[in-house]
Amino acid sequence: MSVLIVGAGPSGARLAIQLARRGAEVTLVDRLMDPDRNAYSSAALPLEAVLRLGLPDEIIAATWQGWQLHDPSGLVHQWWSDDDLGVVLDFGRLRSFLWSEARRHGVELIPGCRAVLKSLSAENATVQLQTRDGVESLLSVRWLIDATGARRDLLQQAGVKPNPADPLLQGIGVEWLLQADDRHAASWRDRISFFLGTPWISHGYGWIFPMQGQRLKVGVCQLPPPHRQTPGSLAQPLQRLIHRCGLSDCLVLDRHGGPVSSSISRSEALGVDALLAVGDAASTANLLGGEGIRHAMDNADQLADLLIADGMSGDSATIPHRYRQLLDAQRSWRWSVSGRLARRTWWGLNNCRADQRLERLINGLSSTAKASALSELLFEYRFERYGLRLLPYLL
Repeated sequence: MSVLIVGAGPSGARLAIQLARRGAEVTLVDRLMDPDRNAYSSAALPLEAVLRLGLPDEIIAATWQGWQLHDPSGLVHQWWSDDDLGVVLDFGRLRSFLWSEARRHGVELIPGCRAVLKSLSAENATVQLQTRDGVESLLSVRWLIDATGARRDLLQQAGVKPNPADPLLQGIGVEWLLQADDRHAASWRDRISFFLGTPWISHGYGWIFPMQGQRLKVGVCQLPPPHRQTPGSLAQPLQRLIHRCGLSDCLVLDRHGGPVSSSISRSEALGVDALLAVGDAASTANLLGGEGIRHAMDNADQLADLLIADGMSGDSATIPHRYRQLLDAQRSWRWSVSGRLARRTWWGLNNCRADQRLERLINGLSSTAKASALSELLFEYRFERYGLRLLPYLL
């Protein structure tokens, strides 16, 4: 079985590794030449995901034991645990690790390469590959995988449209990597911090995550409603956040960013004929907190199992249908509630009334929730105990 995967991020590279391990002939291409470039992902994961996905210690930049929310009024709310609740990954190291693992398992990895769809049928796909030095080649494969994230390059080339009944929530984020010293990093160490409310940024949120060597990831993300899909530059709210947090003197080591998008119910087409989507291209990102890495890698494992099992049985014609059935079976009400909360919160967060609703919600959580319970809420989407407080956001 021959497979071409376009996009060597967490989902694409993970899928390549899993397929190659089990004997598939895999080609993996990516537009980037260097896996450390544009390492845009805040990459906060719960400990359970790190263990389940088998991620190595060397890609972990920091651990954290607390949640810290800065509300619209500037008040700071904290929740602490005696034990580690999760990690922050070094996204560049994660991608480097995955690229090395892919090569080790026999994947043909071509960096600095663009892919253009030339033909597509139920039996195969033909793609033109163009490397950065201008070398072009045609490759015909049994399966073509779109792992290009929110850009959905191949899906768009194939004319696959979003589901009008379940439109994409779309936005953009930008993140700077700052070099702080011990004094400046002290307020952000051992915790992940979020900034919520229009005084910080409208239609979105900001964050500060700790990294190794007193470094900090500082970013903002904006997810406006459809009629405001051309937001202004994010540089101003990001610089304002940095200034308000007393980090203006820190050296900027890197600037990166990119689009984010996902649907609420994940009911859009996952491909057509021999083309399938994986990871963020299949709406695995949860936009309530912008979390996508673990869901993308889980999705890659699911698709690998399906391709190998059906490929060995010779029943590959049913894979697109079974892929859809698999995701439909896993779709839970919690995921839907989380997506509706994201839409309600980010689309409507542009006025004082929205700020007041958000403050009431945060104050309610601050008075009753523990750090572990907040992790269950934001990572496992366990909303049951907070139903009445979340009701205004769902109506």
